[in-house]
Amino acid sequence: METLVYPMGGGATKLYNALTQPLSSTSSLLPFPSSHLNPQLPAFTKLDPDFCPEGSSPCPPDPEELLRQCEEALTDRPPRFDRKFVHIGDGDGAPSSVIRVMQWNILAQALGEGLDNFVMCPLEALSWSRRKYLIMEEVLTYRPHIVCMQEVDHYYDTLQPVLAGLGYSSHFCPKPWSPCLGVEGNNGPDGCALFYDESRFELLDSVSIRLSAMRIPTNQVAIVTTLRCRITGKCVCVAVTHLKARSGWEWLRSTQGSDLLWHLQNVVQKQPSDPAADIPLLICGDFNAVPNEEVYRRFATSPFGLDSAYKKLSRDGLTEPEYTTWKIRPTGECCSTLDYIWYTKDTLRVDAVLDMPTEEEIGPNRLPSFSYPSDHLSLVCDFSFKEEEWEGNNKPAHRK
Repeated sequence: METLVYPMGGGATKLYNALTQPLSSTSSLLPFPSSHLNPQLPAFTKLDPDFCPEGSSPCPPDPEELLRQCEEALTDRPPRFDRKFVHIGDGDGAPSSVIRVMQWNILAQALGEGLDNFVMCPLEALSWSRRKYLIMEEVLTYRPHIVCMQEVDHYYDTLQPVLAGLGYSSHFCPKPWSPCLGVEGNNGPDGCALFYDESRFELLDSVSIRLSAMRIPTNQVAIVTTLRCRITGKCVCVAVTHLKARSGWEWLRSTQGSDLLWHLQNVVQKQPSDPAADIPLLICGDFNAVPNEEVYRRFATSPFGLDSAYKKLSRDGLTEPEYTTWKIRPTGECCSTLDYIWYTKDTLRVDAVLDMPTEEEIGPNRLPSFSYPSDHLSLVCDFSFKEEEWEGNNKPAHRK
C-alpha cells in the first residue's frame, strides 16, 4: 500500500505508518493497535510531561491528586457546568453493582484548532495545554467504569498513559484516513477509544471494525469489547463508534449503522455463555444523526431490543434531549442531538442519567469554550443488570 506523506512530526508519521499497514487487507476486522498487543507503538510517542514527568511511571495513580492538579491548572476558568444526576424509577439497583458509562466526543485537537473553525471560540480556549486538563477533569469528576470516546488524537501521549495509571485498560482504533492528518502540526490520526476499569471488569474479547457500506470499507470505525463484571460475574458487550458526519450522508450513516449491528450480532453469538442468556449491549457513539434519521430508527427497532438511555431525562421517557452538541461555525449555529448511549432494555436498567447544562450555562458563544473543551457534551449514565423483569422502564425521571 502506498503511504501518503503529510506535514506532521516524525514520531507521529512513524506511528501513523505503523497503524495503517493492516488496512491493505480487505477484511473489515482490524488488528488492535493497543499497548496490550503491540507494546512498541507507545514508544513512538513522547508522554505528556505535565501528567507524566520523565522518569515517573505510571502517570499519577491517585485520582484525587490528579483532579487537584487539573483544578490548579484551570484556576482562571469560568465555573464548571452544574450538572446533576437524575435518578430513574425506584432506585432499587444495588449501589455496589452499578455500572457508570461515559460517552463523549472530546473534539480532536487538530480539528478544533484547524478544520472545524469554531468562530466564536477564542483560540486560547482551543489550545491542548488547556483542553487536556478540562478533558481529564470531566472524566475524574464522574469516575465512570467505562469510557467511550470519539475524535481521540492524543491517545498514546496523554489519555492512555494517564488513565492506565488510574487503573483503566483501553483500546484505540484510528480512522483509516483521518482528516487530522491534513492539518499542519497534527498529533496523528483521530479515532475511537474505549477504556474500562480493570478492577471492575475482566476482558473477554475485543475487535476493531472498519465499517462498510454495501461491502465497501468506509473511513468510519468501531470498537466492540466484551467484558465480565467482577462483582456479578455477568457479561456485557460494549461498542463505541463515530458515524459519517455532514448533511447529505444520511444513507451512508444508515448503512454503517446496519453494518455495526451485524457485527454485534456475530460477536454476541460467538460468546461461550449460556445460549439461553442474552448478553447485554451498550452502544455508545456520536452517530452524527438526529432522532428522525433512518440510522436512529434502525437501532430503535433492531432485534436487540435497544433503547436510548437519555430519553429517560424527558417527562414521558420517550423524547431525546434538545441537544448534545451546540456550536457556531461560519455556516451558522448548530444545536442538535447527535450522541447516544443505547442499551438492551430487557437485560439492563437505567438507574441515573447526568442532566444537560442549560443554555445560560453554555453561554452565547456556545461550545467549545473556556468552560468546556468540546463541542459535544459528555453523556453519563448509571446502569445495572436486571435480575428480573422491571416494570418501570418508562417511568418519569425524578431528581434526588
